[in-house]
Amino acid sequence: MQFKLVPEPPESLAYVETVHQAVPPVPGTEDDCCARIMRRTEISPRDEARTWLTFLRALELAAETDRGFYRIRRDPDPDALEMAFLERVYGARKVLEILDQAERPLAAETVFERFRETVPAYEQFKHRHRLEETWGERVRRLLEWCVLFGLAERGDEGYVVSSSSSPM
Repeated sequence: MQFKLVPEPPESLAYVETVHQAVPPVPGTEDDCCARIMRRTEISPRDEARTWLTFLRALELAAETDRGFYRIRRDPDPDALEMAFLERVYGARKVLEILDQAERPLAAETVFERFRETVPAYEQFKHRHRLEETWGERVRRLLEWCVLFGLAERGDEGYVVSSSSSPM
């Protein structure tokens, strides 16, 4: 299963642990979990808290049962988070493939144009008048998470695959 929601990346991976700890250890409703995340972090509005909750599920730091959402008790190991990001966040691997195939640094807008064909048809229909705005932002966030994980680098001319990583 892959997840599409991607929050604005924090300044460091340590913040992921802060949000992780804000998720309750026992199952709670989405509303309860989002309220708790908002109380214990600087995240707001509620939609952004929901995005974080979904993203933590993608990173295998939170789970959902029929009784609600809860925190998975484990340390957020950077290597495990990176692997979960690539495997479980829709578009993460594709964004890196686009960078890897490029002969020069790419602006986020260029990455989105090359990514556009992989946006699911139902999403293209749903966001037909705002596709570039919605998915362009999602691609930008994916790129910034790649930078945070050390998979890509951002420079004045755009993004490139990190010289210290081999994402493929």
